[in-house]
Parts: sequence; structure tokens; C-alpha cells
Amino acid sequence: MWSHQAVGLSPDIITLGKPMGNGYPVGAVVTSNNIMNAFRNSYRYFNTFGGNPVACAASMAVLRVIEEEGLIRNASSVGDYCIQKLKDLSMKYDIIGDVRGSGLFFGAEMVLDRKTKKPAKKLTKEIINRMRHKGILISKLGIHDNTLKIRHTMTFSMQNADLLINKLDEVFKELNY
Repeated sequence: MWSHQAVGLSPDIITLGKPMGNGYPVGAVVTSNNIMNAFRNSYRYFNTFGGNPVACAASMAVLRVIEEEGLIRNASSVGDYCIQKLKDLSMKYDIIGDVRGSGLFFGAEMVLDRKTKKPAKKLTKEIINRMRHKGILISKLGIHDNTLKIRHTMTFSMQNADLLINKLDEVFKELNY
């Protein structure tokens, strides 16, 4: 369910926000009773919106849908599928220097030379724009802005993944890579 679990960490404090309310503004802090009690005893704190019942209901509804629809399992299986399909594309196109990710947050590093890993910054921007013209929104990240950032909703399906990969394949062909 949580990234810290995937890497084997047990954090003392976890902060949550944005997607927790599926569009309804909400945030949360999760910690132990000991830490919370120490905070209460050390600081005078008040929050106008703390414990808002509507925000809590929205968050509980989101968690219920995630569980009932098996969206964590979906994110894992579709994400693994996408990462493998991107790796398959990397065997076809030398511009893909690396593929990495977890769940439905994954990407492909664009390089001008696979051996030196010289970043393909301008080309990455061109790929993103061509994908946009094909109706697919992706972005970039990384120290050189040369990694395609692909992050989808938990309802992203295998059919959506095939469409994404097919459109990327089209773009790479158009760019003669």
C-alpha cells in the first residue's frame, strides 16, 4: 500500500495528502501514540480544519474503493507489465538508456549514446510533445530532464498500457530511432 513498505522502512511519522481525498482537499499525519502525546504535551496546536468529517468520509471512501476494486494489485500487475513493455522497446530503440519504476510510476531514460548515457534532453521534450499530439500526457524528470515520467491513476488498465506503449513505439519510429 505504501512506498515505505516496499523498501522495508518503518517511519516514525507519515504524512499523506492530495490523492487521499480523490480531489477533495485533505491531508493526514500518521504516527504512534507516544509521538503524538509528546507533541501534544510540548506544543499548543490548533487547526481549523482538523478532523473535518467530510474530508474524513471522502478519505475513507477512497480507501474502501482501493480495497474493494483491488487497485493495489492492479497497480502492481499493470506497472510490471508496462515496465516490461518499455524494456522490450529498449531492445528495439537505442535511445532508451534505462527503464525503471515501481507500480504505476515508471519511466524511461532517453540518451543520445547508450554507452556514455549522454542525456537526450531536447529529444525527450520532442517525445513528450509528440505523445501529447497523440492524446497521451506524460512528462519528464531527472537531473537532465531526459527521463520520461509516466505516472497514471490506479485504474490504469492493460489496454491503457498497450495504447501507451504503441504510441511510444510510433513516436520512436517517427523520430527514426
